[in-house]
Amino acid sequence: MDAVKIEQIFSIEEKLDGLSELLKLVVEEGASVGFLPPISQADAADYWQTVLTPEVVLLVANINNQITGTVQLQLSGKQNGSHRAEIAKLMTHQNYRRNGIGRLLIQKAEEIAKQKNRTLIVLDTREGDPSNKLYTSLGYIQAGLIPNYAKSADGELAATIFYYKKLD
Repeated sequence: MDAVKIEQIFSIEEKLDGLSELLKLVVEEGASVGFLPPISQADAADYWQTVLTPEVVLLVANINNQITGTVQLQLSGKQNGSHRAEIAKLMTHQNYRRNGIGRLLIQKAEEIAKQKNRTLIVLDTREGDPSNKLYTSLGYIQAGLIPNYAKSADGELAATIFYYKKLD
């Protein structure tokens, strides 16, 4: 596999098509990222155009200028939460999974969180998803499980697991 480049995105326009395609792809595969299939290109683009705010760091993984993954680091803007952040919407293109892209994205997000003086990261993921193994391998600790949290494309309700990690 060619080298993976992780970059922070400050303007969505130049990456909009690639990000929208990735979102459509993972949603069609059944990823639990807040959307149900089918998702249109327009709906995916509309979503991405709302992501960049002062509280959101958007990271993208590229291989040969193709978007192969993304993750968001959502910085808490609350006065009592200025020490924490949330990992959200970790996505990896199906053709590039199991090559460390998700791990690289999370590690870069953690690095940025530390730079921004965040000492706690939280996240959630659907019970049984492969991402659970990734998060625990990176030192995230399961805080709890909520049953019937998210609906799948087939209408089934799935539990979600909440994790946290204290940063040094």
